[in-house]
Amino acid sequence: MKQYNQNKQKATKVKQHLSTTQMIALGFLAVILLGTGLLMLPIASRAPGGQDFLSCLFTATSATCVTGLVVADTYLNWTLFGQIVILILIQVGGLGFMTFGVFFSMLIGRNIGLKERNLMQESVNSMQIGGVVKLVRKIIIGTALFEGLGSVILALRFSKDMPVLKAIYYGIFHSVSAFCNGGFDLMGSREAYSSLVYYVGDITVNVTVMLLITIGGIGFLVWDDLQKHGLHFRNYMLHTKLVLTVSAFLTFGGALFFYLTERNGVLAGMGVKDTILASLFSSVTARTAGFNTVDTGALTPASKLLTMVLMFIGGSPGSTAGGIKTTTMIVMLLVVWANLMDAKGTNVFGRRLSEDAIRKASIVFTINLSMAVVSGIILMTLQPFAMEDALFEVFSAIGTVGMTTGITRDLCTVSKCIIILLMYCGRIGSLTFALSFVERRRPDRLMRPEEKILIG
Repeated sequence: MKQYNQNKQKATKVKQHLSTTQMIALGFLAVILLGTGLLMLPIASRAPGGQDFLSCLFTATSATCVTGLVVADTYLNWTLFGQIVILILIQVGGLGFMTFGVFFSMLIGRNIGLKERNLMQESVNSMQIGGVVKLVRKIIIGTALFEGLGSVILALRFSKDMPVLKAIYYGIFHSVSAFCNGGFDLMGSREAYSSLVYYVGDITVNVTVMLLITIGGIGFLVWDDLQKHGLHFRNYMLHTKLVLTVSAFLTFGGALFFYLTERNGVLAGMGVKDTILASLFSSVTARTAGFNTVDTGALTPASKLLTMVLMFIGGSPGSTAGGIKTTTMIVMLLVVWANLMDAKGTNVFGRRLSEDAIRKASIVFTINLSMAVVSGIILMTLQPFAMEDALFEVFSAIGTVGMTTGITRDLCTVSKCIIILLMYCGRIGSLTFALSFVERRRPDRLMRPEEKILIG
């Protein structure tokens, strides 16, 4: 008993010494390792004796980090048990483990302490700690509503192609995967790695999946703002205005550019309806969802570059999406414009952006881009991949997208480990990952002498 109390005290001290960002990073790591252990069970795999550790770790990381990159087809490789484990990891990873922790605490009537509220604030990117518990309640209710409605619609559509019970299961799986921007699918029952190609011209499937991806990717804080102010754009927070404006521009602008670059490529021979659906879907899914209705490997170099840009930007803060986020991208562009115009401050929608927001945006942009480029170089050094395929893979991983030109299953051991690290960093955030190593260090308070250098 004495030994137990001593161990408990040590664990409490360690927990107290961990920062918020470190706890988030370790929490996701714990979920990944638990998922890896469950997937290693023989009951989880269709292969005799189960899957090897690295394949299970890769899959668990991809599911928890809601990426969608797979080393083997989800339907053909995993049993029903394994698929359900993957689905749970997607759900937990999409909403964040802290969301579920706070929710279960609320169910059993446990008091939510300041530490948990701080963690929750950081986890969902809330601007203030006040009201964060109410926000969790809205997240859970909203998620259940959207995923439930999506499951019903998809199940009704799938029931035309498969038995009713299978259609219900497929509806639930793909609704959760779409809303959480997971990108995992079970369409290997038709053809391995086919994703939603069979439904390229299906309005019901396309519109439902695109709406789920978009709703999950705009961010929980935006949900809250929309619920409070309805359709009154003028009353929204600056954050919401930027997210909605940039998201709309990327969705429809991306679709237009995709059409222009692929009208003589993968879109050639399609009717007007199929072309519009395929262009819109390709633009939406590149923003961290990972599904595809056209052959990604057959895209033109221009389309692949466009997709990489969209994958790099991703969704919005505090959402199920990854990437550097829409707000980071627009802040970087606004800073450049303000400096070119020699403006006093960086202004948008009648408001001035804080220096802290500008500093964080530049850090996130630089770290993510650097990690992607360096990782791409390493992949090409280790294996004879074409540059566009290697870069596509690393941008997909760090953006937690899940789209691939087909090289994922050909990755060597070291390459798989690099992609695993990128997916992990992409989900918890590159800034969070960096801060988890340096946050406890004392900053240098000494101001050094200033000296000019030449720029540009």
